[in-house]
Amino acid sequence: MFALADCNNFYASCHRLFEPKYNGLPVVVLSNNDGCVIARSNEAKACGIKMGAPFFKIQEAIKEHNIAVFSSHYTLYGDISARVMTNLARFTPEVEVYSIDECFLGLSGLEKLADYGTAIKETVMNNTGIPISVGIAPTKVLAKVANRTSKKFNGVMVLETAAQIADALADYPVEDLWGIGRQFSHKLIKGGIETAAQFRNLPMDWVQSNMTVVGLRMWRELWGESCIPLKTILDPKKGMCTSRAFGKLTTDYNQLKEATSSYAARLGVKLRRERLCAGVISVRLLTNKFGPEASQAYPAITIPLEHPVNNTVDLVRVALQGLKKIYLRGYLFQKVEVTATGLIPEQEVQLNIFSDFKGVKHDKVSKVLDRLNMHYGAGTLKMAGEGLKQQWTMKRQFLSPCYTTNWNDIIKVR
Repeated sequence: MFALADCNNFYASCHRLFEPKYNGLPVVVLSNNDGCVIARSNEAKACGIKMGAPFFKIQEAIKEHNIAVFSSHYTLYGDISARVMTNLARFTPEVEVYSIDECFLGLSGLEKLADYGTAIKETVMNNTGIPISVGIAPTKVLAKVANRTSKKFNGVMVLETAAQIADALADYPVEDLWGIGRQFSHKLIKGGIETAAQFRNLPMDWVQSNMTVVGLRMWRELWGESCIPLKTILDPKKGMCTSRAFGKLTTDYNQLKEATSSYAARLGVKLRRERLCAGVISVRLLTNKFGPEASQAYPAITIPLEHPVNNTVDLVRVALQGLKKIYLRGYLFQKVEVTATGLIPEQEVQLNIFSDFKGVKHDKVSKVLDRLNMHYGAGTLKMAGEGLKQQWTMKRQFLSPCYTTNWNDIIKVR
């Protein structure tokens, strides 16, 4: 048996956790640069706020319904997510963290699954303050169905018998099935297949010939045959990227240098956290894709490194070399991307006998940076090239404090 634990309206719940005055009130969370809606509470959904709605188009609705607005705060979400996953791991050694707010659990051999699911739900709520829903079923696809169905009841749903599964699939929209995708859902609906039950009743040969092996695997899972195992060990990463749109378009080369330095430094932190080294660094500049065609440009460069590294000094140096080569005068740039590929584990790095490697000293500098920023908060100590004022940073008008990751923002009880 598999369980899927899914945090309810996760981004909105993270903000409500530290500002409970918004419990029961409509809440929306905006994307980077406060562009569009990426998360909504149930109350905001009831107000007619659509996912992906541009912020400037819903100003009147926000005032009319007194909707609370928050800028995206991924540092907060990541920290709260880690706490939720740690609590879920107490219930079974078989854990697959599927996304920032979803986790599959292996529950083989356990009895009274409804009570166990309720215990999981209540424990996470009591220990983290984040409400979750738990769906339990013989396969991962059915666990997804059970989880979605559980939100209409008390937050826990078990699909164990054939009758329970058939009842849940009877009116379950086929487009909501995990793994269907937009292209296949259009094809099925056009052919009169509108529910998961109707899809399951299709002949196996038709599914295999029209939906490839992925569709067949999902079809088998709907019949209770487990075909998608838990991934308890994550696949090694093949690349990492740091990129965010600027608060406003810029043609200033110095601002682009600061942004590139900052993103390269952040990339180094990610690499060291995963104990990986990069063999290739790519830098890319992007203009506003919605602007006039003549004003658009996407210069990019890929630079192989002499030695795989993950220290901040070398990564920033190489990224700035790339920026200098691709910078175009007269263009208003919206974003810079710094990407690391050719990733290998730290312990597998091989040096070149024909070149002098000075990265050991730079590695020590990076360790000092990490140690100080871990203790005193991110950004306490950084490379001079990252700048102090950073006028290019994202627009985050509704940003909440760093309640769990900054000593100065920790809530004080009087």
